[in-house]
Amino acid sequence: MSSDPLLQPYQLKHLTLKNRVMISSHEPAYAEDGMPKDAYRAYHVERAKGGVAMTMTAGSAVVSRDSPPAFSNILAYKDEVVGWMKKLTDECHDHDCAVMIQLTHLGWRTRWDKGDWLPSVSPGPEREPAHRAFPKVVEDWDISRIVQDYADAAERMQAAGLDGIELEAYGHFMDAFWSPRLNALDAPYGGDLENRMRFGFGFDVLRAIRDRVGPEFIVGIRYVADEQAEGGITKAEGAEITKRLKASGLVDFLNVIRGHIDTDAALTDVIPVQGMRNAPHLDFAGDLRAEVDIPVFHASKIPDVATARHAISSGKLDMVGMTRAHITEPHIMRKIMQGQEDRIRPCVGANYCLDRIYQGGKALCIHNPATGRELSQPHIIPSASQAKSVLIVGAGPGGMEAARVAAERGHNVVVHEAANDPGGQIRLTAQSPRRREMLSIIDWRMAECERLGVEFHFNSYAEADTVTSAAPDVAVIATGGLPHTEMLRDGNDLVVSTWDILSGDAQPGQNVLIHDEAGDNAALQAAEIIAQAGGKVEIMTPDRAFAPEVTGMSLTPYMRALQQLDATFTVTWRLLAARRDGNEVLAEIGSDYGGVTRERRVDQIVVNYGTRPLDDLYFDLKPLSSNLGQIDYDALIAGKPQALAPNPDGAFQLFRIGDAVSSRNTHAAIYDALRLLKSV
Repeated sequence: MSSDPLLQPYQLKHLTLKNRVMISSHEPAYAEDGMPKDAYRAYHVERAKGGVAMTMTAGSAVVSRDSPPAFSNILAYKDEVVGWMKKLTDECHDHDCAVMIQLTHLGWRTRWDKGDWLPSVSPGPEREPAHRAFPKVVEDWDISRIVQDYADAAERMQAAGLDGIELEAYGHFMDAFWSPRLNALDAPYGGDLENRMRFGFGFDVLRAIRDRVGPEFIVGIRYVADEQAEGGITKAEGAEITKRLKASGLVDFLNVIRGHIDTDAALTDVIPVQGMRNAPHLDFAGDLRAEVDIPVFHASKIPDVATARHAISSGKLDMVGMTRAHITEPHIMRKIMQGQEDRIRPCVGANYCLDRIYQGGKALCIHNPATGRELSQPHIIPSASQAKSVLIVGAGPGGMEAARVAAERGHNVVVHEAANDPGGQIRLTAQSPRRREMLSIIDWRMAECERLGVEFHFNSYAEADTVTSAAPDVAVIATGGLPHTEMLRDGNDLVVSTWDILSGDAQPGQNVLIHDEAGDNAALQAAEIIAQAGGKVEIMTPDRAFAPEVTGMSLTPYMRALQQLDATFTVTWRLLAARRDGNEVLAEIGSDYGGVTRERRVDQIVVNYGTRPLDDLYFDLKPLSSNLGQIDYDALIAGKPQALAPNPDGAFQLFRIGDAVSSRNTHAAIYDALRLLKSV
């Protein structure tokens, strides 16, 4: 028996969980037609194979038609869901992994113009900022039908063979009844705490569920025990709610949340991102567990094994949720059990997963492109039938992934990198303390490559003869790109790039205009550096919103810092030209909407306009290659080897990836590498 606290079994009612780590309920947005079909199932099964004790699906599955999916939620109000959930549950059970699902009525946290165009509902008329909808104040007949919808959905999940359900009561319909700031009803559902809890846990939802599924089926709740909002549920009231949930005898476990989620800033405090401290609510959850004798679960930026182990060994939690960590690395528990804890791919908190969901996309991991693509991309790289020699130029994220995957295939891999160290643009972006965690993307790959025997040549500026003299079977050009600053009608020599600011090659000015068309982290990072140095900063974009590639939760820490530093944000204006005027620069700006121009007098202009490929080497090698640099897109998408050979005299296959192709992002570069090299 292991003495590791994380590897100890846990008894939850009649259910024995094989260890203390779970994946908390979350919605990766892989549902098809509201159903957890093959891709959704494959995602959870992969993590079951990886050894996690329990996976919770759906964040959250909706129980009613007037709770339309805000981000591709599972439709738990349809009978069709039973068959799909049964397939998912059965396959996870094959790997001794328990399965639960989170059920909810979204209430005010959705829009009326989704689904069947029914009004959103809430116990009060307040508008939910994230979805911009004004809800209908719930009526008695709404309450009656929604109570039955909860019971129907619970019965469906029991029929599908799930081990239990979790009800969501944070930011949705149920906890809006609890919250004094949101509940505008009179008795019997408004007023004092007893009335406010009546809908969820007085006589309504829980009793209806228990009447339907019986006393043995596991039912828990993920709930807010302190809204940290003016007029909301306080810590003291949350403690009382916790005691009442325990005293009801209707709840088998509590999953603790602190905060509210109706704005980007508030959501980010509940689910912290890169640059914010780990496990900020762990002690709060532990305090509640100390007050009540009931199983307590919790998840909130617990990204590493050491923190998770502390949460269990210190008695703060009974089960610890490592959700984003499992999005990055589905085999955390297997690697712990095999003594390979140092090989766990680390979550870097970039929040690419959740930010994509909240923008209407599917959850993808910034540095594990197999997540969400389990049906087409491997988490464990298969060996090749024949070893080849693979030469890679560039040790940024794409080049490092190409090296790792090729080496896992069993190929002989050599990497040339012009810089002193691996990392490329990641090493640059990690200059900012806020993004320092990004270096783990490179550090993990470097460790894996060293384990696999990859040969690195740093300070090696590769040219065509470097490649041809090595006589590789495959050459991969991952040279990245350089900032594009030639964007003005006049005055391009008067601007510097965001890279110049981040690297320190250009000193921050005192009155600075940052023109941002790329919309990514670089402009915000540069603005923060300049403002912290005492400069006045204006960030300008021709778009109708700034930093669209950063989005909600990841934007929050930047906004907090930049607003404190009095930065200015200007949308819908475009930098057209610049000219010198003494010691200053006159910036001419205009609008895509036409008819207006203005001038800004500044001492520095910084531009963020993406990169242009550093591709000279690729084009030098192209006529020497067997495939002339061509990629068979049909084969690439189908996961088949590249077989194009229009030049029979060519000595090697040639591919380029990442920003050496075009300005994209870290995930794209790594995904390029995985899907090409896994078939070489």
